[in-house]
Amino acid sequence: MAGLTLGFMPIPTEWIEGSVFTSYVWPGVILGVVVGGSQALALAAQYGRYRLAAGLHAAAGPIMMIWIFVEIAIMLVWSPLHGIYFATGLVQTTLAVLALGAWPHPFLTRNSR
Repeated sequence: MAGLTLGFMPIPTEWIEGSVFTSYVWPGVILGVVVGGSQALALAAQYGRYRLAAGLHAAAGPIMMIWIFVEIAIMLVWSPLHGIYFATGLVQTTLAVLALGAWPHPFLTRNSR
């Protein structure tokens, strides 16, 4: 967030030409508050051992994946970090949904008619 909003990161502004953004300030704020905030909230709930931690992780993962998807769609630039962050969000979401009880018990059994 700080790198984008304060200009520490030398990212060409040509990458966001044609989008609604004229600089990286608002993308940095959105990244820090929405994406980083949801991750921080999920992590705080996890460390605090709150019951809603898995649900917060199940929400924070898709937020990160959507951010990566939209970022690539706007910038039309791909980096290996995009793949790493998307995969991290996918793993986070999968583990959170499993922690919420999405795994069938016993696995692959049929329901009686």
